[in-house]
Amino acid sequence: MDKTILIYIKEQLLNNDIEDDFDADDDLLGSGILDSLGMVQLIAFVEKEFKIAVLPEEMIIENFMTVNHIVNYAKSK
Repeated sequence: MDKTILIYIKEQLLNNDIEDDFDADDDLLGSGILDSLGMVQLIAFVEKEFKIAVLPEEMIIENFMTVNHIVNYAKSK
């Protein structure tokens, strides 16, 4: 699951100013890997790819700060 998300970010969303050698523990927004639009696109991808619904109240930094946070969140659904 984490590899799928990492590949999607690297191939589709990665900020052009960032090297693609980040890992599943890196802060996606804080480090500039993604901007806010990229985060929205990532949430849509996670919903579609893993067939889950992300409720508005679940769109919090604790669930989407890192790829590992996303994986844990998706598994909890």
